[in-house]
Formats: sequence, C-alpha cells, structure tokens
Amino acid sequence: MTINVAMAMPRLTMAMQAGLAGGRRLAVAAAAAAALGLALVQPAAALVEIDVTQGNVEPMPIALPNFVSQGDIGAQITQVITADLARTGLFRPIDQAAFIEKITDPNGVPRFPDWRAINAQALVVGSVASVGGNLQADFRLWDVFAGEQMAGQQFTTSAANWRRLAHIIADAIYERLTGEKGYFDTRVAFVSETGPKTKRVKRLAIMDYDGANVRALTAGDTLVLTPRFSPTSQQLTYMAFGNNTDPKVYLLDLGSGQRQVLGNFPGMTFAPRFSPDGSRVVMSLQQDGNANLYAMDLRSRQVTRLTNSAAIDTSPSYSPDGAQIVFASDRGGQPQLYVMPAGGGSGNRISFGNGSYSTPVWSPRGDLIAFTKQSGGQFQIGVMKPDGSGERILSSSFHNEGPTWAPNGRVLMFFRDGGGPNGGPQLWTVDLTGRMEQRVQTPGFASDPAWSPSLD
Repeated sequence: MTINVAMAMPRLTMAMQAGLAGGRRLAVAAAAAAALGLALVQPAAALVEIDVTQGNVEPMPIALPNFVSQGDIGAQITQVITADLARTGLFRPIDQAAFIEKITDPNGVPRFPDWRAINAQALVVGSVASVGGNLQADFRLWDVFAGEQMAGQQFTTSAANWRRLAHIIADAIYERLTGEKGYFDTRVAFVSETGPKTKRVKRLAIMDYDGANVRALTAGDTLVLTPRFSPTSQQLTYMAFGNNTDPKVYLLDLGSGQRQVLGNFPGMTFAPRFSPDGSRVVMSLQQDGNANLYAMDLRSRQVTRLTNSAAIDTSPSYSPDGAQIVFASDRGGQPQLYVMPAGGGSGNRISFGNGSYSTPVWSPRGDLIAFTKQSGGQFQIGVMKPDGSGERILSSSFHNEGPTWAPNGRVLMFFRDGGGPNGGPQLWTVDLTGRMEQRVQTPGFASDPAWSPSLD
C-alpha cells in the first residue's frame, strides 16, 4: 500500500506556520513524556531529558473532535486515533460532549479560549475526503495554551486502508508531542488457538497492533510455534510440526506470500530470531540431551555453531547493533540469562535474582532486555539493563510468557494463560512503567506474539 504524505499548511499565515517554538509547548508535552522517560525536542535547543520511568504522571488532556467528512468515515478515523493515544497512558482524550467549539473548518484557527476552558492542552483537527477514488486526510495539531500549530500533514491512501491511515496520523501526533517514534502503524504475528486444551488447533495469524484485521496465515493442519519478525522487512520465521514429522522452520514473505523451508532441525527448542540486518538467524538446536546455539546465513544457508555446552542453551536474541547475543541457559543449575559475543563464546551471566529466567529479548533501543521470570509460583514479565542491573518486574500473574517489543522500545506485548479447564492464552501489553497493562482483544485464544517493525 502507498501512503502519500504532504505538509498541510493552507490558509494559515506564515507566523502561524512557524509557530513551533515557545516554552509553553514543552509544558504541553511534559506530562506525556515524563511517564516513560521520553526526550522532548526543542527547536534550536538541546534535548530536554526526562527520566521518571517509574513515576506517576497525569496523562496530558487532548481534544480530538471528529474529522470533518461526508458520512461516518471522519468519526471512525478519529475513534481509532483517540484509542491509539489513550492506550499509551500518556494522553487523556477529553469527552467530546464537553467541547464548546464545533469544528466545521479544520483549516481555520480554533477559538483557543473555548479549548482552554475545558483544560485541553493539545487539539487535533482534521478532514477526510474522497479524491480520485482514494481517501485524503489532513490534520493539524495545535498547542492550545500557546495558540500555535505544532504539526500539519496530509496523507492519501486507498479507502480500504482507512484504519492504517488513522494509525499513521496517531503516530505523527505521538512523535510530535513526545519526540519518540510511534508504534501504531505496526502489525503483530501470533499463534491463534481454537478448540479445547486437549485438541487445540494452532494457526499462524497476523493482525494490527490493536487487534483489528485478524487473518490466518496457515490452515491449521500443522502445529505452529514461535513466529519471529525480521527487523528490516515484513518477513517471518516460524516453526511448524506435521503429523509424525520433524519440525521445520519456515521463512514467510508477507508481501508476496512466498514460503520457503529454512531447514529440518530435529529437536529445535525455539524458532530462529533474525539478526538486526536481517541477513542471519540464530537458533537453538537440541542434540544428545543438550541444546546449543547456532547461526545460519540466509543467503548461503551455512550454519555456524556458537556455543559448546553440556547444558541447555535456548532463546537467543541479538542486540540491536548485532554485536552480542543474550540467551537463557541452565548451565548453572537453573535457567539464567547470559550475554556473549555474536560470534560465539561461553557468555557472561547477567541475571542473579531468585527464580528462573527465560525468553530474553533485546530492546530495539538497546537499553534493556525483557524476559520471563518464574518465581514464587508466579510468571513475571520484567526488564533489566544489558549488564544485569536495574531489574524491574512489570507484570506478574498465573502464567505470563513470551515478551516482544514495540519497535520504539517503550511497550511490551506478551501472552497470559487464563488457567482453569477451559482457559486459554490471551495477549496483553504493558508499558515500561508497569502501570498501563491492557488486554489486546482477539477473536479466540492467542499466544507467542511477535511485533513487526514500523510499516513503510
């Protein structure tokens, strides 16, 4: 799909177009950024670093009137944008019933006193129109207290992709107010599960990050496990078991639908993860009762052994610069996390808390490693720095597992088993504060999420 982007600046004076500076603009964004330690950008000034990742900051009040349009499409797009921003916990969309001014001309200058009266700190106005069979959306982001436009853009896409159009606009708003890239225009691959626990059918599926537009990628005639996204393209690896056959690892191109077998790997414990440049995958292969790590070059299919241990080494994940690999190993008697050079080696242990650690995943930002921890009868989702310091638990429950990072490194998705005879896994997200934990609605049970890079 092609998204055409243009700056939206008609019918405004040059003074309004340039209205991006001012100390009050920082006040608008500070509350939103502080909750996740985001950096706010001041034009012609140094970055203002705010690091209160465990703070309790009030979300920023933001007003989002329905985009002006013929029919309901404007309201539908506004609803998706509103939900995207609300899910972050950084923004508090104001109830439209409180609005004083009715926006009929999104290109005009708003009546700022009306928006200040309801305590809106930011205002988003826009329009949607059908142009040549496509949808064209314009939006403007206003600093209510400064009375200045902060951003304005135009996007054009096909009518069928209106939800993606909304996610792209939400990303632009998020980035302008926080200085961080958004993560709404993304997809999540996962294992869709149907049927009772004793006869569970597992299909590979994909959806928008918020649970919309779910579609199956496999027919359900094989047992599908551990999908993993390439960080550089819309490609997936996953592992599948057929009836009485060894597991196969597949590479699936989501654009073309082309599927190819990477290899038959008897006893593999986890599907491969891509290197940051997408040229290699790293995997765990089980032989003679133990499991070691191997890397495969995707062009030559050459496999290189990385560890030589009598223990079980599993769940490898590259650092964003490709220089290191974090993995789990029971070589010390209990599963713990280790970091080694990407070319192989013995590894240095980085986890020392009570309990066992598994499924480590390096943040796209490189600053944290997410993990699953089993301790005190609970399964926990947590993060630590790459040297093992600063461990924090973000979520704890009967069975949490399998964290995956949003591409901006600020939110994790994982799955949680509901327990009970008819219970099944469900997808959840949690931000780095641990305060914003939310379920992602899916048609059935869901597990093993894998977050895509941002779509282009």
